Amino acid sequence: MFTKARFFSFLLLLFSLAVDGQAGAEEQTRLTITGSSTVAPLVSEIAKRYEREHGNIRIDVQTGGSSRGLADVRRGLSDIGMMSRALGSDGSDLDAFTIASDGIALITHADNPVERIASDGIRAIYLGEATNWSRFGGADRDIVVINKAAGRATLDVFLQHFQLDDRQIKAQIIAGENQQVIKTVAGNPAAIGYVSIGAAVEESRLGVPIRMLGFDDVMPAPANVVNGSYPITRPLQLIVRSGSSDDVMAFIRYSQSAAVRDLVEGARFVYMQN
Repeated sequence: MFTKARFFSFLLLLFSLAVDGQAGAEEQTRLTITGSSTVAPLVSEIAKRYEREHGNIRIDVQTGGSSRGLADVRRGLSDIGMMSRALGSDGSDLDAFTIASDGIALITHADNPVERIASDGIRAIYLGEATNWSRFGGADRDIVVINKAAGRATLDVFLQHFQLDDRQIKAQIIAGENQQVIKTVAGNPAAIGYVSIGAAVEESRLGVPIRMLGFDDVMPAPANVVNGSYPITRPLQLIVRSGSSDDVMAFIRYSQSAAVRDLVEGARFVYMQN
């Protein structure tokens, strides 16, 4: 028989469970990571594995570009920033940890017969001095130039390598994340853009109609990043404020460890032995 005493005992049990659940939720650690769209897919996979192995933590990974990652960490809006370039003098107040290495590849549509362009030809395209694919052995078709938006580390590395100023570039399209560039090139046989080698290799594997261009007789490939023959490379880094919490530093150490090597290589990046 369900007596009044048992009813109140039942209510007391529910209240105790609710309090315990609330206490458990309060004890759960949450980390926010923001920044580079190149690094984000890898860090998202690392975070999922870390959460499975550490049940009391939840990790939120958001993109927005390397500059956002830098600014968010500095302003305390995120615990960890993601950057797809080396942390330079603009981050002297922060600590950087490399989790992988990557290269930047020029990409065209898979139907474009041009397979290689010399460095001076790439400069000419982005300066608006070469405007038709026929100059490079392709079809008689105007070149559609895609440039990266300001604040993207891929832009900074590209400009530095080819000794260009962003104000000099003559682009018809400005794109943000790698996926936006890839989608645009895949939909336009006349387009050219540049993205992470890891992203390009993975999308090609999935059947997206893009092709990576070689230049100066070197093809963009993870193996050529490893052996040092490919010239446009950059570190993929996590950045934090000095004196960050034990939880933050534990995730950093995990992201640099052999426990995630398969995730790094699965993303077509180069694993860095730490």
